[in-house]
Amino acid sequence: MSLQSMQLLQQIHPNLSLQQLNEIPVIVLDHPIGKATVALQGAHLLSWQPHFAAQDIFWLSEIEPFKSGSAIRGGVPVCYPWFKDYGTPAHGYARITLWQLSQWQISDNKAELTFTLYDDNHLVEAELKMVFSGECALTFTHYGEQEAQLALHSYFKIGDIAQTTLHGLPTTALNTLNNQQENIPSPRQFTQETDCIYSVENPLSRIEDAAQQRTIEIEHHNASDIVVWNPWHKKTSSMSENGYKSMLCVETSRISQGLKQGESVQAVIRLVR
Repeated sequence: MSLQSMQLLQQIHPNLSLQQLNEIPVIVLDHPIGKATVALQGAHLLSWQPHFAAQDIFWLSEIEPFKSGSAIRGGVPVCYPWFKDYGTPAHGYARITLWQLSQWQISDNKAELTFTLYDDNHLVEAELKMVFSGECALTFTHYGEQEAQLALHSYFKIGDIAQTTLHGLPTTALNTLNNQQENIPSPRQFTQETDCIYSVENPLSRIEDAAQQRTIEIEHHNASDIVVWNPWHKKTSSMSENGYKSMLCVETSRISQGLKQGESVQAVIRLVR
């Protein structure tokens, strides 16, 4: 299902609206600085295209059905309060729970959207602030009492994984496919299924996308880990057979060092012109 299939529910501001995408309510920003779409389920950034970009920064599965209660494949899922299968459901419940648009502010050159997750006692559990300007800044804050894990599971849109190079990584990582610490060349290129957790030594990652002749930078602020993932030929839910060729996940994360109450993590994403 396409993002073009949305139905207008409410015009919040001339540049901001609430729309329905199959079973999922979404917030749509349409501003001279660019366009963005955020699902209220999971405070999930589905799409961001700055005004100077020829296409979206993020990859979104062309066969994603946008079903309530099901994780959405693509964009920036929020994996919280745990990562992978440390609990049930996998990657935490935040990405399949409805958040609220609690604050918004729009000016001529910037748009700020704040989404809030409440717990069963109606107390704030987490907050995700998105600031769109010439770049996109995602700031996640954990308010729960218990220590929590987080991954901003960003799916970046690329032209061809075989022509993509990822710069700025250390030369060792935990390969979660065999649970072994391995030496891996950096910069990194991709020829097979990849699922690795790196420690943050350099807070700047750079995706060199030769096929599309563009470069995406990701700054990882207060992160302990960077997760790099591409499923290659492995069958993956809500992804077409060749979907892996046009995506690469580079995830700003706190996995090895959990978030304590009040701590924040930020990913700053920019298209280098």
